[in-house]
Amino acid sequence: MSKPSSPIKDIVVAFSGLAGLLYLINPTAGIFELIPDNLPIVGNLDEAAACALVLAALRYYGIDLTAFLGRGLKDRGSNKNKSEPEN
Repeated sequence: MSKPSSPIKDIVVAFSGLAGLLYLINPTAGIFELIPDNLPIVGNLDEAAACALVLAALRYYGIDLTAFLGRGLKDRGSNKNKSEPEN
C-alpha cells in the first residue's frame, strides 16, 4: 500500500518540476543561468540537474519516462541467463 500524499507535497513537486522545465526551456537564452555553459565539463551540470528534477516530478505523478531504460537492461540480463546451459 502506498501512503496518501499531502497536498503541500504535491504543490512542491509540481512547482519544482515546472521550475526545472522553465530552466530547460529558458526562452530568453540566459537571463537566469546558474553555471555558464562555456565552462569545460561542469558547464552543463545545471541543465542535467534541471532535467533530473523534471523527470523526478513526472515520476512522482505516475509518468515514468525512465522505465524503458531499466527494462531494456533487465531483459538483456534475463536472456543471457536463459542461453546458459544448466548443469
